Amino acid sequence: MQQSHWFQREIQLKQKGRGCHLITDEIKNQIKEIQNFKIGNATLFLKHTSASISLNENFDPDVRLDMEDTLNRIVPEGNKLYRHSSEGKDDMPAHVKSQLIGVSLTIPITDGDFNLGTWQGIYLNEHRDGKHSRTLVVTINGQPK
Repeated sequence: MQQSHWFQREIQLKQKGRGCHLITDEIKNQIKEIQNFKIGNATLFLKHTSASISLNENFDPDVRLDMEDTLNRIVPEGNKLYRHSSEGKDDMPAHVKSQLIGVSLTIPITDGDFNLGTWQGIYLNEHRDGKHSRTLVVTINGQPK
């Protein structure tokens, strides 16, 4: 039986403005080591409280626009019930959206690549107005090729 191997790297994602952004290729371009794994799991952990990551439609960009619109209807800005407001009107809603969607994913690896569905892609959901630098920790555990 072959021994399990581990790999971990923090990567910087390109700065993006508010919205739902497809980042699958951006991640794979920064972790070429994924190609060394026959099978395994990749854990993606976003080190932020006002953004989130998720899996969703990777083909039609309208889905990303509709997701952003829907999130803004579910968690609107300017709610006078928010206590936390010291970082701007977009900050507390960003924390709520991050809490609802989450900051981590576990994705299976098969033959050196993410084993995603045909129409699935990894999203960075940026919930703040300005462009922010986001850090993602990628941890892979699995059987090498």
